[in-house]
Amino acid sequence: MGRLFDGPWPIVIIIVVALLLFAAPKLPAMARSLGQSMRIIKSEVKEMKNDGKTDSSDPSGPVEGTIVNHPKATPGEPTDGTDVPPSNRA
Repeated sequence: MGRLFDGPWPIVIIIVVALLLFAAPKLPAMARSLGQSMRIIKSEVKEMKNDGKTDSSDPSGPVEGTIVNHPKATPGEPTDGTDVPPSNRA
């Protein structure tokens, strides 16, 4: 009689058969979840790669560390430092 645990292949086959027998109904959901996780990881890695790059094509975007006046304020008019436009209600 041959030895069952001589190599890794008999153990792998036993594990695969056990998964198919006991976890068959859950396999599609697990595969879907794994696919979504891989998609999220891929997008996060892509975002991390692009995080350090500056985009000089859009000069009107937010500039870190720059103080800007309120867009509705007229020049010379004092502002209260908030980013909320003045109310138009009487």
